[in-house]
Parts: sequence; structure tokens; C-alpha cells
Amino acid sequence: MTHYHKFFLVVFLSVLYACEATDEPGAPVSLEGDEEMGTYGFGREIGNSMFAMKDHLELEKLFRGIEDALNGVESPVPMSELGQAGQRLVQRAEEEQRIRMEESGVENAAEGEAFLEANAVAEGVTVTDSGLQYEILEEATGPKPESTSQVRVHYRGTLIDGTEFDSSYSRGEPATFGVGGVIPGFGEGLQLMSVGSKYRFFIPSDLAYGANGAGGAIGPNSTLIFELELLEIL
Repeated sequence: MTHYHKFFLVVFLSVLYACEATDEPGAPVSLEGDEEMGTYGFGREIGNSMFAMKDHLELEKLFRGIEDALNGVESPVPMSELGQAGQRLVQRAEEEQRIRMEESGVENAAEGEAFLEANAVAEGVTVTDSGLQYEILEEATGPKPESTSQVRVHYRGTLIDGTEFDSSYSRGEPATFGVGGVIPGFGEGLQLMSVGSKYRFFIPSDLAYGANGAGGAIGPNSTLIFELELLEIL
């Protein structure tokens, strides 16, 4: 076994030991020096790459497979069979994820429609032809951007339950982007605003990320709320 392989064997056996010795995931971990931090980093990368499969993994067998491979131990089952089993496992996980997405999408769509219906008649809310809803928080008389404009803005995005998924305020720095390069509801809203104004937009899912959602924070068919401050047209 090479020194490199020995190093990784120690890495994974250490992780296995930690998993067995710690009852609570997320318990504090002490990291000092390149070896410990690098080792932990390798583990994070592997864990992230297998995150979608986490509910289907047998960790004991995972670490045993790594250990046997690094020690040159022959597999008790032909590799072709292991590969086929792995493919079936991936397919099962993907099908379960598809079903969860569909169920979540139906629920989000119903909640979003109910929210927008009630919000449409709220005082101070205007509804555009596209279905975008907005509320003027601070009005200004500056110029308005066009679809081809570059703008500098501050914004905060939340779900209808108040969960924040993005915020330039939290980052402490305004964002710069093209009006034509954002989701349709955001782009439409920007063109309603004068420089110096601040609006709140209620964006139906079909003007946002639709049935696909966006990452883990924004589920399928999610209605979004943005507080948007137009600072400058570049």
C-alpha cells in the first residue's frame, strides 16, 4: 500500500470511528493543522457528492468498501453486480426525489394561489396584467430602467412564510445585474421603479422559478416576495 493510500485509509477509518463514537451529528469537531483540516475537507467533499443518497447509504458498508479497496482486498461480489446494485439504488433515490418534488409542487402552488388571491385585495397592492403584485414602500421620481439596462440594487427575497433565501442587505453589498437576466417577475418589477424608490413585489411561481424551483431553498411552484431598492442605473 502506498503512503497516499495509507493516508486515506487513516482518514476514513478515523471518520468511521467518529461516526460510531458520536451519537449526535453535528457535534463540535476540533481541527488543527493541514492534515486535520484537509482530512475533514475531503470528508465534506465526499459527503456533499453523496448527499442525495444519504437516506439509502449503509455507512458501515461504505467505509468497509473503502477500507477493502485501499487494502487490495478482493470484493466478495463481482464488481459488475456491485455496479448494477448501485445503479438501482440511484434510480430508487431519484424516483423518490421526483415524487417528493411533485407533492411539494402541488402544495406550494395551492398555498401560493391562496396567498396571492388574498394579497391582491390588500390595501396598497397593485396587480399587473401578468399577475405580478407590488406595493410601493418609498416612491421616487428618478429615471426608470429598461429591459436592456444594468442596475445596482439592494434586495431581500423571502418565501411567503417569511423564510429568507437571499439578501444583498445580509451580504452588506448591493448587487449589480442586467434587468433582462433575472426571473421575469423581478425584471418586470424593476422597470416599474424609479431610481431611489423601494417596492415590495409578490411574484407568482410562473414569473419566478416555476415547477423546477431553485436549489434547496426555493421549492417547485414557490411564490416569492422581494423587497427591492433601486439604487442606480449603470
